[in-house]
This record gives sequence, C-alpha cells and structure tokens, in this order.
Amino acid sequence: MPTKEMHSSPLDAARLAGQRPAMPRIEAVLPRGEAIRNFVYTAALDRLRARMEVDVISVMPDEALRQLMVSRYDTVMELTEIPERWVVRAMRGVLEMSHGRWLWSEAAQDRWRLRDYEATTPWLKAKRLASKAMCLPFANRAGLAMLSVIERTSSRVLRTSDYYLNLFRQRRPTLVFNASHVHCRVAIQAVQAAQWLGIPTATFIFSWDNLTSQGRILLPYDFFLVWSEDMRNQLLELYPRIPPAQVFVTGTPQFDFHFDPQYHWSREEFCRRVGLDPARPFFVYTTGMPNYMPEEMRVVEGIADLLAGQPELGRPQLLVRVYPKDRTNRFDDLRRRRPDIIFSPVNWEQVWLTPKPDDVEMYTNTLRHCAAGINISSTVSLELCMFDKPILNVGYNPPGADISPVSFASYYKFDHYREVVESGAVTVVSSQEEMAGCLRRALLDPAHKREERKALIAKMFGDLLDGKSGQRVARALLSAAGISQASEAWA
Repeated sequence: MPTKEMHSSPLDAARLAGQRPAMPRIEAVLPRGEAIRNFVYTAALDRLRARMEVDVISVMPDEALRQLMVSRYDTVMELTEIPERWVVRAMRGVLEMSHGRWLWSEAAQDRWRLRDYEATTPWLKAKRLASKAMCLPFANRAGLAMLSVIERTSSRVLRTSDYYLNLFRQRRPTLVFNASHVHCRVAIQAVQAAQWLGIPTATFIFSWDNLTSQGRILLPYDFFLVWSEDMRNQLLELYPRIPPAQVFVTGTPQFDFHFDPQYHWSREEFCRRVGLDPARPFFVYTTGMPNYMPEEMRVVEGIADLLAGQPELGRPQLLVRVYPKDRTNRFDDLRRRRPDIIFSPVNWEQVWLTPKPDDVEMYTNTLRHCAAGINISSTVSLELCMFDKPILNVGYNPPGADISPVSFASYYKFDHYREVVESGAVTVVSSQEEMAGCLRRALLDPAHKREERKALIAKMFGDLLDGKSGQRVARALLSAAGISQASEAWA
C-alpha cells in the first residue's frame, strides 16, 4: 500500500512550482445514462481530480453531456460496444441462468415462471427445456465457479478486438472503475481488458435489488462500492471469495440531490411548473416497468376516481410520474381523457436513457411537496420514507384486466422488498375498495407509520443519508487506487 510520503511529496513540490504534477490515473467507465447522473452530476468524479488524472469512457447520450464531461475531466472517450462471438454470449447466458437457479430468490423464481409461460410454441418449449437441462447441473457453487472460469477463458481466447488492451497499455491507469455493474454489456470489453493486464478494477452495485433480483456479477472485480451494510453482507454471502476489506459502504449518490438545498424549489414554484394548485394536497403515483406492471393505467384511473369522490379532503390532486424508461405510450389515452390527472414532465434523454439535470430537480421536488406517494414495490418507497411521506403500495391487479401470469401482490415477497413490508413503513393495499380508506388516512393522519419509516431508513442506511455519498465514493476509489487521503480535506 503506498505511503502518504510517496504521494504527498511530489504533489507538494509540483504545487509550489505552480504545475500540475504527474498523477495516478483512473479510467471511469460510465455504461448507462443513470451512471452519468450518479457520478457526473454529483461531482463524485470531480473530487478525484485533486489526486488523480480522471479519464472518462462513457456512453454519449447527446452533445451537451459530452461537452459537460469534456469541461470537467482530463480525457473523454466514447464507450462503444464491441461485438462478441456467439459462443461467448451463449456461455454467459448459461452462467446467468445457472446463477438464478442456484440463487432461487423470489425474483429468480418469478423470472423462471415467466420464461416458462412465454414458451408458447413447441419449438420454444423444447428450447426452454434444453436450457433448463443445461443449467441445472451447474446450479451450485462449484458449478458456478467452473462456468465462471470457462466464461472468462472463452471471452479472452475468442475476443474480437484488442482495442481496450492497447488503450490501457498506452494509458497505464492505476484503477478502472465501472460505475454500474448491471445492465452494462457495453462495458465488459473495457473492464476485462484491465483485468487481463492486471490493473485493479472497482464497480458500484447499482441498486438495492440487484444482488437478488438481477443476474450474476460476471467480472471478478477487485473492489466493490455498495449502498449499505446490509448490501455489503449480502454481497459477501453470495460471493464468499471477495475479501471483506475490499467492499466499501458509500451510500448511493442518486439520493444526494434530495439533501442538497440548491436543488430545492418552493411549493409554489414546483406546482407552477407541473400545473398543480399549490393550495390543494396532491398524491404522486410513480409508475413501473410496463412488462412487470401491465395495465397499470387502470390502477391510476381507479385512484383518480377515488380521489374525485372525496372532495371533503380538500379536493386532492393526482400527479403521475411515468417510469422514464417506459417507451410504450400506454398512458397517452389517459392523458387525453382525464384532464384531472396531471402528468409530470420527465426529461430523460432517450438515447442511453439518461436523466437530464433539470429532471433530477423535478423529481426531488415532487417527493418534497407531495402529501403521499403510491407505487408498486418501487425504490421510490425508500425515498418517500426519507421525506417522511406516507406510502401506499398497490397490492392488487388492475380491475377488469387479466394480466396472468403477472401478480402485483407477488412483488412484495421479493427478497429486497420483503424487509420494507415487514418493517410496517408502507401500507400494502389489497383492493381498490381498500385504497379509498388508505388515501383518506394518508391525508388526515400523515404521522401514521412515521416511526416505522424512520426505523426502516435508520436500519437500511444508518448515517449515510447526508448528501455526501459522492464524496464517500471518491474516498473509496482513492483507497482502491492505493492513494493516501490524509493530506487532503476529505473530512
């Protein structure tokens, strides 16, 4: 481990000379739009530049974001996917499927059932049976370890490009950081090139459900950054070969905006921007993924009807924030027919699904000013707890629709969300009839479940909800790079 003197003396000498010294280098790989939000908008990467050269290899949603990164970092390059051979992709698919069958979490079981249901033709059924037969022998720790070695070996031997190998040989980074371990196929070539060259790698576990609801961590990273102690413990249990000292609990920068006053608007300003009456309370309904929450429009309209039937509560309004990655236009008919339902603007660049800075502000203020929130087993529930808002979780299927084999109630059994339900911090509503009373109580008694909300947040996050997760990320990456922080004002 480098000592303080090894880093501070050359830096101090260069500063006295008025020059920027030669520094260690981090290559930050941003493989999805939300990673730009988490690590660029929060200035998490900016904090590293006092101690390291910061190069960014990123997806490029638009020219404005490119220029933003160019203005901040030493080098900015576009991250593009390099096609892989079908054998490698197939091996990765077997590994993912075997991991899910071994993990057998509620989410993995639900996905398994859905894939069975989707196999509707004789050919698809035969293909599904063959896939299951292939993965089952490897659905154990030893089998997964064997498949991981085969997948890594095939990926290296059958690689189609040496682009990133040559790039990192030239640039010689101290650390390569993948800002999102999940949904990042585009990043695999860059990260594995670093690993083949013996360059330390780090990654951020993107969300609290990823370890039990998403696939296997394919690449053997050296360092991991996680939201919480619970996630750290879960990661070490699932991947026991990871050294505990190499897992950093940082919180997640995506929540930092909620605690930064510069992003806060007055209620009047917020309501003006979205078209609400500031004198009347409003519920915010945040929708989900269309494949997991089909016919959700019926649920939204049913809630709007219930609110319209209770004018004595101050004529409460309904604001709907459509899931930013929903490209189906399934709410368009409701927008036309129901002017009483207000739809919040959602400003995401659809290329790489990237939140724009003003959307981050819009979202934070939506949570700050709503009376209560409604969703289907969403991370938004945690954020509503942070603002001490009542949370209603829809636990019933859309009235009048057959959405088999999907069941909204099943999502509350998923491993990550079960703790939320069991905490008592949310109200899972089992029918539209029950929803009427729950809406009423949320308005008349907002303190209901307040202690449960506080307890849940304290248990999950401890003292990490302070707007400084970006700063902790920078600290963790410096530690992963072996750089002393004692001489800088990081406290």
